[in-house]
Amino acid sequence: MPHNWIPNSSPDIKKELMKELGISDVLELFNDVPTEIIFNRDLSIGFGKPLTEYEVRRLFNELISKNRLSNVPSFIGGGVCQHYVPSVVKAILSRPEFYTAYTPYQAEIAQGLLQALFEYQSLIANLYGVKVVNASMYNGSTASAEAVLMAARVKKKKKILVSGCAHPEIIEVMKSWGFGAGLDIVKVQVDLKSGETDLSDLRSKLDKDTAAVFIQTPNFFGVVESALKEVIEETHKFDALSIVYSNPLSLGIFESPGSLGADIVVGDVQGLGVSLNYGGPSAGILGINDEKELLRQLPGRLIGATRTLGSDELGFTMILQTREQHIKREKATSNITTNSSLEAVGAAVYLTLLGSQGLKKLGEAILGRTHYLVKRLLNTSVAEPLFPESLYFREVSIRFRGKKASQVIKLLSSRGVSIGPALSKFYEELSECSLACVTELHTRKDIDFLMTVLEEVLEGV
Repeated sequence: MPHNWIPNSSPDIKKELMKELGISDVLELFNDVPTEIIFNRDLSIGFGKPLTEYEVRRLFNELISKNRLSNVPSFIGGGVCQHYVPSVVKAILSRPEFYTAYTPYQAEIAQGLLQALFEYQSLIANLYGVKVVNASMYNGSTASAEAVLMAARVKKKKKILVSGCAHPEIIEVMKSWGFGAGLDIVKVQVDLKSGETDLSDLRSKLDKDTAAVFIQTPNFFGVVESALKEVIEETHKFDALSIVYSNPLSLGIFESPGSLGADIVVGDVQGLGVSLNYGGPSAGILGINDEKELLRQLPGRLIGATRTLGSDELGFTMILQTREQHIKREKATSNITTNSSLEAVGAAVYLTLLGSQGLKKLGEAILGRTHYLVKRLLNTSVAEPLFPESLYFREVSIRFRGKKASQVIKLLSSRGVSIGPALSKFYEELSECSLACVTELHTRKDIDFLMTVLEEVLEGV
């Protein structure tokens, strides 16, 4: 039966709408979704009646009480990792001026929010070593997709070379977004000895039709790309744009991609005062070095600062939003008319709290813990780093000798230790491999505990 609170739920209205659309079933509107993942029966939660607020709260408390809690921080990696979020970040974001404000559309929006976003742009631009950063995207993957689309528009070419070491899910998003634009996303092979981008394969695929080269560092395997500058220089030889995806936490200790010559930089603020949030929301970073060629093609919002006429009072306003679909309709260069402003403000608060020296110390702490995990793995007989000679940051790809990673992950979970994901999810040939993440939250004792439990479960299999 139709519910009074749900608009257009009457069977007659639905029938009329489907007739107008020329369909016989609502599911025809979702024919691009694989049928095997579509829920094809009525949802039954076993109550038979609506629940009161108190009953729902009690039900969820009962469910939550079944969770097994561990005192050891999660070692799960794959791009979203557990970091400390200072209480002041949450306190500031909880202010109604930030928390209830939707992403800015108009130039006359509150000066406080505009200033916070301006500070975010300035901080991230300084961190990544570029001239301009927009006021955030949805997340790192969509920022990457917008970056390759922008490069194709500017260079008027369709071929995009993407490092095979980049996060597989980011590559999939780029393929999805690039499909309509007719982009040719070509993967560059992984150097199986180092876990870095294969430079010889990159050189063989670079040509005059290449619009851009996309590379990630530290990459999906956790390996720092040591030849990043060389990749950028090779890219420029063919009049192509270099796009570098970087973890912002690594830039406190590693040279910024912009200073190495990257034309476009991308990333994700997850870890900069943004909680795990079950994988999202986060905010995407997108910045450029060349204002003349790229500025008017840069998607998303830009906040500018100026002096009030007749006084020295500083004022903030939104600039260059005329590229977007709410203004240019089908001629827009981007479908972004919203973003993740709240998370961007959170990242600005976090970076302001740390300062340059604090960010450096944080990067050193994460690098030190990563090195310690690699050292422990090199001294055990049951597992090893997938690329033992490489430099890792935050995430380490591990090979369990002779054991399937999916099985090891389950065994560790039964002992209160969480790692993952299994690399077989993305690479069939790496069935014995998994990722493990270590951040400032992990102590030596935590890493030692991981290794002790790992040795116990693997020796018992």
